[in-house]
Amino acid sequence: MTATMTATMTAPRTIRANNIDFAYDEAGTGDAVALCLHGFPESRFSWRHQLPALAQAGWHAVAPDLRGYGETTRPAARAAYTLCHLVDDAAALFDAFGARRRLLVAHDWGAVIAWQFAIERARPLDRLIIMNVPHPAIMRTVLRRSLAQLRRSWYVFFFQLPILPEAMLGASGARAIGAAFLGMAVDKSRFPNEVLDHYRANASRPGALTAMINYYRANFSSLGRNRATPRIEVPTLMIWGEQDTALGLELTEGYGPYVSDFTLNRLPGVSHWVQQEAPEQVNQIMLDWLRRT
Repeated sequence: MTATMTATMTAPRTIRANNIDFAYDEAGTGDAVALCLHGFPESRFSWRHQLPALAQAGWHAVAPDLRGYGETTRPAARAAYTLCHLVDDAAALFDAFGARRRLLVAHDWGAVIAWQFAIERARPLDRLIIMNVPHPAIMRTVLRRSLAQLRRSWYVFFFQLPILPEAMLGASGARAIGAAFLGMAVDKSRFPNEVLDHYRANASRPGALTAMINYYRANFSSLGRNRATPRIEVPTLMIWGEQDTALGLELTEGYGPYVSDFTLNRLPGVSHWVQQEAPEQVNQIMLDWLRRT
């Protein structure tokens, strides 16, 4: 098995955690659990390239559909998507899989959850791998100082509107969801029609878009709020696609006060969808770092 192999999408298994039924894909076995958390508007499918690589490195690699996504339970209440519930989901998933060692791998909204998980020390972590989302304290600082980043984050404000975001994203079979991947990608060959069709179908499930957007709505009031951020002591790897049109490169700087053991790998010519667009590079970086640390 090589780091460039791809996990195939099959009928998912499900596991009960934190009163939610999570659909998940996996590779490998054992109690060294690598939990992979996807972002918006993705699904467990976004980790198809990483699961075999992590299993090769000795981890039981698990990628769930987050609450509200895909075939996982979809709570109706907006408050069900606050960050405290999302962190509890990740902790409960580690417990449900019987984890004795824990690696958290996360992208986009999954990385928002992962940062908070590590800050709160919801469970002991052995390693933390973050992709294209900054530490919350860095994000707050940059948003206060950078009009450019505020402009890049326009969609967060748009998602606060009722009904309209769902109507626009869901129109014509969720065409805008496919366009989000293809439009932001640098290497568009990584997003053929069958990949875009998966994400469009996921977003077209009844209630799915509201659930997905509720991540932004339920947590909007806390975005700029100062909160205690204890220094993260877990060895942390950040992988960042430099051509991210939503998040600027200034968000990769200034981690000394917040993370004691921080490694940054920036990938030029790669977009926000880093683990899907450059899976060979991402997998090699992860495997090399895991071996070194």
